[in-house]
Amino acid sequence: MSRNELADVDASIIRLALPSLGALLAEPLLVAVDTTMIGRLPGTAPLAGLSLASTILTTLVGLCIFLTYATTAATARAVGAGNKSQGYRYGIDGMWLAAGLGAFLGAVLYFGGPMIISWFGPDPAVSTQAVAYLHASSWGLPGMLIVLAATGTLRGFADARTPFKVATGGALANIPINALLIYVFGWGIIGAGLGTALAQTSMALVLIVIIARRARAEHTSLLASGAGVLGSLAQAIPLIIRTLSLRAAILLLIAGASGLGTVALATNQIVMTVWNFMSYGLDSLATAAQILVGQALGLKQPKTVRHVLNRCMLWGLWVGIGLGVIVAGLSFVVPSIMTTDGDVQSLSRTVLWIASIAIPLASIAFMLDGILIGAGDTNRLAWYMLATLAAFSPIAGIILWNPQWFTQTSGMAVLWLGYGGVTMAVRAGTQFVRTRGTEWMHL
Repeated sequence: MSRNELADVDASIIRLALPSLGALLAEPLLVAVDTTMIGRLPGTAPLAGLSLASTILTTLVGLCIFLTYATTAATARAVGAGNKSQGYRYGIDGMWLAAGLGAFLGAVLYFGGPMIISWFGPDPAVSTQAVAYLHASSWGLPGMLIVLAATGTLRGFADARTPFKVATGGALANIPINALLIYVFGWGIIGAGLGTALAQTSMALVLIVIIARRARAEHTSLLASGAGVLGSLAQAIPLIIRTLSLRAAILLLIAGASGLGTVALATNQIVMTVWNFMSYGLDSLATAAQILVGQALGLKQPKTVRHVLNRCMLWGLWVGIGLGVIVAGLSFVVPSIMTTDGDVQSLSRTVLWIASIAIPLASIAFMLDGILIGAGDTNRLAWYMLATLAAFSPIAGIILWNPQWFTQTSGMAVLWLGYGGVTMAVRAGTQFVRTRGTEWMHL
């Protein structure tokens, strides 16, 4: 590939990755705002309760990330083949599916929240806080999922700026809303949940209007296509398995931290908040790769796909190293901002150092994940994620079954060495071997 062609690929990656970064950071920013504001309340129970509840909420939303990935890949291929109307058809069906799933999961979260929280065995005070947050935030689930599908639709058209603008507006609006509900109205953790739900619902409404206008211009019906909705769900099954595996690992992580005590659980919330910011940053590069790979395959250009893979791997590695250094530096600052508890601050610094070392390895895993999703190689990807879960389960299991063997510091160190090191090594290794050949390029 010539130097000019490489520069064009790099420019495309940057053009798509930077606004995607802003859009992707909206969700962890909402959680970070909740974490910071709740962390300033008296005691550790509110922050520990938020740790449990937000993990469950983000797990449910994360399980539905296929709404973004599937619509991005399908829409990008349609656009690459010159069929914009079909691209919007995929997106609209995905949004209808998102609305239905959101209503169903919101009801599950509202009525089944207490039982779900009890599975983790928290202290009664922590359980009360967690249930309150789930009840308040469950109303925003339809909006959260519609945002996923709408974002995937726009990305398929290589429009990463619109989701970025909407996500930024929602994240900024969430700050004063949360402050008002938490402190002025005195609703505490309930105010945090309601604020997040209001922000996500507002973002969904804006994106619906934007896509509806563009779809009408291409003479695409805004009504749901039953076959299209069911087809979207069927094609997403491997992505659902993939995400279930990843989220199961996170649930094992949170369960292990819960078994180590309230300080460990509160620490895990802080570390996971920072990790989410990092991972969503890396996902912005993976998103750019997914779009470029999807469109290149729609045009039947395997050489371009290979060039995108190589450049994204290089970008991912350097960005991963940089983020690792940044997280190491933030370990001296972030814990003091997010909590006033001295024990949580101290343990958070230690675990953040461990997480920072794992970030460059995670960057490779994330890049290859986006490449394979864009290429439609989701069946194989599902198996790789199951292998990742199998590698982490014994590590978390040791702590779950024998928490008395560990101090909070040693236990959290083992958990994050397993989650940040072992799981990312398995993900990166299996995906790297797969992309050395050409079978994953589904033209």
